[in-house]
Amino acid sequence: MASAAFEEIVEDFEFLEDWEERYRHVIEQGKAMDPLEDALKVPATKVDGCASQVWLHPTITDGVFRFEGESDAMIVNGLIAVLRMLYNDLPVSDVTDVDAKSELARLGLNDHLSAQRSNGLAAMITRIRETAAAAA
Repeated sequence: MASAAFEEIVEDFEFLEDWEERYRHVIEQGKAMDPLEDALKVPATKVDGCASQVWLHPTITDGVFRFEGESDAMIVNGLIAVLRMLYNDLPVSDVTDVDAKSELARLGLNDHLSAQRSNGLAAMITRIRETAAAAA
């Protein structure tokens, strides 16, 4: 049930030979994102449970889910970019149906993130799912 944008990164990962190249690709995805406006970096958008500072700002327009985000860590910015590819532009009612763990496993992320990063990623996914569930 992954979006077309997420399928593109899955295809990109198939061509990258080792985890270091994939890691760099994730970081590059984060660098390509527009920064989150400072006015949106408030306690309400901050995600607890992350080793680094993370802010997610979801919006739902005409039943379509989207979010912006930013972190003070490069790899986490990349993970936010990956999550945006997974969830952005889905109908809000479909967001909670996404099996993020399985989809991200297709990228091999589960095997290569530290426990702290994995916990932070899980916290971001929980925030996204809770926001969508409350709006559905």
